[in-house]
Amino acid sequence: MPPAEQRALLLLLALAVAGQGVRYLLSRPGEPLGQVQLLATLPTGSPLAQRDSAMRQARPLEPNERIDVDRASAQELARLPRVGLRLAKVIQADRESHGPFGSLESLDRVPGVGPGLLKLIGPHVTFSAPAATGKPTSAPSMPSLPLPGAPAQRLNLNTASLTELDALPGLGPARAAAIVQYRQQHGAFTSVDDLARVPGLGPAAVARLRPYLANR
Repeated sequence: MPPAEQRALLLLLALAVAGQGVRYLLSRPGEPLGQVQLLATLPTGSPLAQRDSAMRQARPLEPNERIDVDRASAQELARLPRVGLRLAKVIQADRESHGPFGSLESLDRVPGVGPGLLKLIGPHVTFSAPAATGKPTSAPSMPSLPLPGAPAQRLNLNTASLTELDALPGLGPARAAAIVQYRQQHGAFTSVDDLARVPGLGPAAVARLRPYLANR
């Protein structure tokens, strides 16, 4: 047999052996080599499954659909108008650290959420938990928070410590730190309304804090 034909024959034999090996790897254990499974069930973590999940999460809200802010995942929260996944993760992290919100007003405690966004998402959200205080369960407690109508008992906005501010309802450590930093950079507050100048605090937050604060 000529050398060329020998080489061709050896090549065909090698391809046949390789093909049998591939068929063996694709077949189930214990089944004949001819019964090759061509299509398996799509695993949960596959790219196609992830794509389908992302499409479901990115779908627009239905006219009467509401997102439960006290239970929804970050992906579900991201479906709300002008929220996006980054802010949705911040909302979820705040909920896990400080407890459920319970109301639209309490959602204002989250950095990055302000009156404009609250007004926009208000028709699309619901809250399954009771109204929350908005402060971490591990935060130091104030024995007697001042009541509306008792100015003499209010916390001095210009001398209050970070711990005292953090204990106020609906404020939290991030905004308490922002108040202290603003006070150090710009001097004493001339009125409680000046809090609206602090990054992360809007009119709704200032109105909620006003009964507990004084500027002297």
